[in-house]
Amino acid sequence: MNAEKTSIPDLSYLFIQNARNVHYQKKTAELVEHAVIKSEGLLADSGALCVDTGYFTGRTPYDRFIVRDACTENTVWWGNINQPLAEESFEYLFAQVGTYFHDRDIFVRDAIVGADPSHRIGVRVVTETAYQSIFANNLFIRPVSPDSNARPEWSILAAPGYTCAHPEKHGLHNTNFVVINFTRKVVLIAGTGYTGEIKKSMFSIMNYVLPLDKQILSMHCSANTDDHGHTALFFGLSGTGKTTLSADKGRRLIGDDEHGWDEKGIFNLEGGCYAKCIGLTENDEPEIYHAVRFGALVENVNFFPGTRTPDYRDGSKTENTRVAYPIHHIVGSVASGMAAAPKNVFFLTADAFGVIPPVSLLSTTQAMYHFISGYTAKVSGTEVGITEPKAVFSACFGEAFLPLHPSNYAELLRNKLADGTINVWLLNTGWIAGPFGIGRRIKLEYTRAIVSAVLSGALKESIFQTHPVFGLRYPVNCPGVPDAVLDPVRLWPDENAYYGQANQLAKLFIANFKKFEDGVSKDVLDAAPLVLAADPSA
Repeated sequence: MNAEKTSIPDLSYLFIQNARNVHYQKKTAELVEHAVIKSEGLLADSGALCVDTGYFTGRTPYDRFIVRDACTENTVWWGNINQPLAEESFEYLFAQVGTYFHDRDIFVRDAIVGADPSHRIGVRVVTETAYQSIFANNLFIRPVSPDSNARPEWSILAAPGYTCAHPEKHGLHNTNFVVINFTRKVVLIAGTGYTGEIKKSMFSIMNYVLPLDKQILSMHCSANTDDHGHTALFFGLSGTGKTTLSADKGRRLIGDDEHGWDEKGIFNLEGGCYAKCIGLTENDEPEIYHAVRFGALVENVNFFPGTRTPDYRDGSKTENTRVAYPIHHIVGSVASGMAAAPKNVFFLTADAFGVIPPVSLLSTTQAMYHFISGYTAKVSGTEVGITEPKAVFSACFGEAFLPLHPSNYAELLRNKLADGTINVWLLNTGWIAGPFGIGRRIKLEYTRAIVSAVLSGALKESIFQTHPVFGLRYPVNCPGVPDAVLDPVRLWPDENAYYGQANQLAKLFIANFKKFEDGVSKDVLDAAPLVLAADPSA
């Protein structure tokens, strides 16, 4: 009896003192049993646990806050992304959420964020449900010998069933909330069962700690390498091909979403993957498809009627269907989570305006400008009310998770590019020969051929032209790609229409960048596109 008690951590520092049962560091099989018994989910025929996350099937950025105190007052980039919450409001909510766990079964998991032992952070994740504990076990790095008597540096309390009775009184917008306290080193997640809030809270923390305390570039990107240590990074917003292009069976996956980059190389921040599975097929994405097995957590997917087979085409609950699994579910992934510094960096954009070249080689200042811009486009069908291309900008390809001004991350990137040995490429996986509705999306086989030519070094030996609006240097030929496809103007039926569209997108870039001007150096501002007075070919 005494031995059992010593295996349960003291949670009183989290205001948790009278939980009915504390399930500490349970194995996946035990957690799956709890989840099924508690009716949290059902087993699919693949062995994966399928759950519904409740009302929220995605993050709610409007309900995310950072405690404003002496630690964060002059460091956090305050605004719509990083909304301030008063210390007294946090203390009230902290006590309320901790007390909420009274007389309940709770699940406690100690884990690690950061594969490099020099930079890792310990985190204790306390959850109301077993499936959230499975998620934490899958997404974070699993310690070899967890010690219940050791208190990890950070703590997360995730209580989907708790809602704040008077949100406006405590500085909240709604009854649900996510609050990060950098002084207390505590995260509160309440009123939502969407597991992505757990993952992205820790990413936000690393985006504060690594650049500010250690001058390490934290990145929202996927990464892979080969047997010779030639690493590549893929930055991109949803729908640009970040996961698809990094999951190359000829290369080894390091991680699919979050990484750090120090003087030794890069390292995964996570121990698993959180992949979209809407439309998932074995043929198109075999690595992800076969990762959906026992131990994986599938969210908000319906079964085919009368079966336990997930219908990945069904987006009736949400288009944001997800599967979380440990990275070792991907055959050939890099077990250490660490690799050499990249030789090539890809910024992915799905340009629905049809004017960005399929591939461009960026200068250092252009890389910083496009890194801060984080451009892609949405098209009709992705969101209600969108009937034509809509530009989307997300600083550093992850603005929602940046506690610091984007220039902090861009300057760290500048330092990495200083010696000129790393190539940065802007890769358009979107439209060519016209905008969405007129042109066509570039074939995936062409994009893969471009990536292959970059990684082999062949593409850099090509002859390059310079785009008159965006100043981008793009190659005139590439193995496996027709020359006409590489020229952004050539396939358009009307050059005047092309340059009119290019001007329109250039204006959107310039307007978006105004909010960064105060914190960005002049040479980066000078990398902005130019709005032409007339068609340059006239």
